[in-house]
Amino acid sequence: MSERHPSTSDPAREGARARAHGRPKDACPYPAGSPERRAWLEGYDGAPDDRAPDLPADRT
Repeated sequence: MSERHPSTSDPAREGARARAHGRPKDACPYPAGSPERRAWLEGYDGAPDDRAPDLPADRT
């Protein structure tokens, strides 16, 4: 049985929430090289790994 992070079923959404709450990118709870880590980082960056990250919205 593979071990999953208990607090989420969607690592990409968890990564996006982490960024929205101001958590650092290195707060990813998944092990290096895992598909969950890649998805979490993609969610954090707001883009798939093969695309540049979204720029922050201009709040003027």
